[in-house]
Amino acid sequence: MDWSRLELLIGKNQMKQLQNKTVVVIGVGGVGGYAVEALARSGIGTIILIDADTIEKSNINRQLIALHSTLKLKKTVAWKNRIHDINPHCKVIAKDVFLTKQNIKEEIPISVDYIIDACDTLDTKKELIRFSVHNHIKFIASMGMGNKIEPSKIIITELSQTSYDPIAKILRKMVRDEQIKKKIMVVSSTEQPIVKHETIASNAFVPAVAGLLCASYVVRDIVGEI
Repeated sequence: MDWSRLELLIGKNQMKQLQNKTVVVIGVGGVGGYAVEALARSGIGTIILIDADTIEKSNINRQLIALHSTLKLKKTVAWKNRIHDINPHCKVIAKDVFLTKQNIKEEIPISVDYIIDACDTLDTKKELIRFSVHNHIKFIASMGMGNKIEPSKIIITELSQTSYDPIAKILRKMVRDEQIKKKIMVVSSTEQPIVKHETIASNAFVPAVAGLLCASYVVRDIVGEI
């Protein structure tokens, strides 16, 4: 893999830092998929993928890995293949599991350097906050990106500073109730949700921007740009 263009920006020593890091991504669909793509192209040495879903036709409008040629494949398997096509030297650990309170300790090693939460399940998101805080693992989470259409309103912020986000509101209460003092970094949109149907609507650009922002925060933090 040729890292020369990135090295020009961050330097060789920082490039080596990225190659020595392990990042876990929970949920590799609309948001998580773009985070994974950016991590792979940024030289992260080990990427752990956690997702139990299979690629479906309804994913094609917004998920990078979703193509007619990948339909019915496990998302983690398809992503492992793609990452190795981008960077054959990247170590990829694909876990085809649904992350829960019961299995989180066995699925996420406490030795990892960063966790990106891009999953949709509230209970899992809550447990990931608890797990990362308890084990002193750096962490960033994507909030709700469904029913939103304006990517320029997506920001990196602290959970306590979020607004117009139903998921963030629930997580803020959980953090207050459990007296978690650590700063929780999130990617969130200040756009009010557009709710027209029971099924959550989405598009190609809002989840993509959220995923790229998650990855950018991780990479910039590792190389000392935050």
